[in-house]
Amino acid sequence: MRVLFIEDDSITAQSIQSLLQTENFICDISDAGQDGVEMGRLYEYDLIILDLMLPDIEGFEVMRRLRAAQIRTPILILSGVVETQQKVKGLSFGADDYLTKPYSKDELLARVNAIIRRTNGYSESIIKVGEIEINMQTRVASVNGKILSLTSKEYGVLELMAMRKGAALNKEAFLNHLYGGMDEPELKIVDVFICKLRKKISEVAERDGYIETIWGRGYMLKDPDEKSQYVTTKPEVFVSRKKIHMA
Repeated sequence: MRVLFIEDDSITAQSIQSLLQTENFICDISDAGQDGVEMGRLYEYDLIILDLMLPDIEGFEVMRRLRAAQIRTPILILSGVVETQQKVKGLSFGADDYLTKPYSKDELLARVNAIIRRTNGYSESIIKVGEIEINMQTRVASVNGKILSLTSKEYGVLELMAMRKGAALNKEAFLNHLYGGMDEPELKIVDVFICKLRKKISEVAERDGYIETIWGRGYMLKDPDEKSQYVTTKPEVFVSRKKIHMA
């Protein structure tokens, strides 16, 4: 998951960045409103955490510009402004939630995860795909009650496919989710993660076919009982051969 935190107080910014990183989030920081707007337009984030009191433009204007640019990334306001009128204004400007300072780290993480789940269409922290169960709160995946021993990157790949189940994801989407544009390895590393995931799932699952290769598009997680809307086998190439008559 990738989060943008727009906050001009460096101590607060670094504290929350460290907190999110311990939960395997990638957290970018902007200390100015306009820079935050540009970053929100340029990169694909799962969430934007926004302070209202910024040195150049206020947080309300940041939201207005993002929404005017058709950026639908969910926004969590994190502010020391506690007046109800300001909270109502923030929500009416397009924020998805409002948390006041001082805050509990546990509550912040809970709200961050809840917003991301809701944005992806899940009201609960558990996603089920056939025999597979992914708990996004504990970051544990299991098959028929048997916990899968996954690395953090393997879990990240499975989590992303679970949140987008039934949709094909290309390798760039996986790398952005796992590395957020920082020190990204070559695209083929995604194939390695997928290969390992398939093996670990097949060792405990009663059915095969949870992770499908969608030729020309990427990979997809689906219930094997559900029919895919994509072509999942490599199309054959037919070459027309004409006879050549020699004079």
